[in-house]
Amino acid sequence: MNTKKVTKQYRLNKWMEIIRECRSSGQTITTWCTEHNVSSKSYYYWLKRVREAACEALPALHTDQSTIVPIDLSVPNTRNHHVDTVSNSSDIVIHMGTVTLEIRNHASPTLIEHTLRALQHVR
Repeated sequence: MNTKKVTKQYRLNKWMEIIRECRSSGQTITTWCTEHNVSSKSYYYWLKRVREAACEALPALHTDQSTIVPIDLSVPNTRNHHVDTVSNSSDIVIHMGTVTLEIRNHASPTLIEHTLRALQHVR
């Protein structure tokens, strides 16, 4: 067991709870900190550290290798999903419930890659 990692995680969890409590209070940060005897400098330090930890936990957006992103195109409920004929202006049309995504022929490969990566997180 690495005590430094455990200590870091414990502190991050504690700071996240404080930040969550402050944000859900409906008060300004200054007012909440004053009422809870928390230094605003400490609060912003904790916020920075929590954000850094969250960013470190995210997967890298750019990799050296090209990857294919799988898309589930199964149609579990035909009432919510429908297939339209692709119009002349769109080369790819994806329907997901009430959302329609159209990708045109002139879309850059980077835009397509980022769009497909974002779709991975759609629930």
